[in-house]
Amino acid sequence: MLGKTYDGQICSIARSLEIVGERWTLLILRDAIFAGVTRYGDFQHNLGIATNILKTRLATLVETGLMTRDDAGDYRPTAMAQGLRPALIALTEWGDTWFAPDGRPIDYLHADCGEPVTVETRCQQHGTIPPDDVVVRPGPGMPAEYLAARRPTRDR
Repeated sequence: MLGKTYDGQICSIARSLEIVGERWTLLILRDAIFAGVTRYGDFQHNLGIATNILKTRLATLVETGLMTRDDAGDYRPTAMAQGLRPALIALTEWGDTWFAPDGRPIDYLHADCGEPVTVETRCQQHGTIPPDDVVVRPGPGMPAEYLAARRPTRDR
């Protein structure tokens, strides 16, 4: 957890980082979601993470509702955690592009047909669009007082 460093931010990215913005958290979730890891010892062995850090991260994941812990001690990702699949795939694609000089270390494949899976930026009207064509505007959850206090910026 990053702590409350984003209190002044009205931003879903900042709010998300408060929960999943620490590297061990994302790696634990990656292993639970995509590799089916459920046991404390398996997380520790696979990740090489210190036991005190793992214990804290798993407790936080349970506390925030991203994982459950059953009576046998298994940790399982919740629907909320499963909702991170596209974000993890997108982060992997970015890493493959910029930090994998020898090629992709893993592939995400459609379980039914074995074809590669990718994350796309899509417009409801035009389908797939280049990421550079995405602009940002205030949404319905943006407080009016926050907008009033911000300096105007030009549209992109």
